[in-house]
Amino acid sequence: MTTMVLNVPDISCEHCERAITGALSPIEGVRSVQVDIPARQVRLDYDEQQVDLNRVKQILQEEDYPVESVAQKS
Repeated sequence: MTTMVLNVPDISCEHCERAITGALSPIEGVRSVQVDIPARQVRLDYDEQQVDLNRVKQILQEEDYPVESVAQKS
C-alpha cells in the first residue's frame, strides 16, 4: 500500500471534494481518497501494482483539478 498526497490548488469547496472522490474511488486498487479542502490536498491510499499515478493525475486533469505536486507519505 502506498500513500500519496497530491497538491491540487483548484480545490475550494464540497463540490470539488465530491467530484474528486467520485472520479478516483472507482479505480481498481484505490483503497481510500480523502480530500482536505482547506489544505487543497488529496490523500490517496492505493496499491501501486494496480494504480498508475500518472493515470490518477490524468483523471484529475480531465475533471479540471490539475495536480501541482505530489509527495509520498509513509
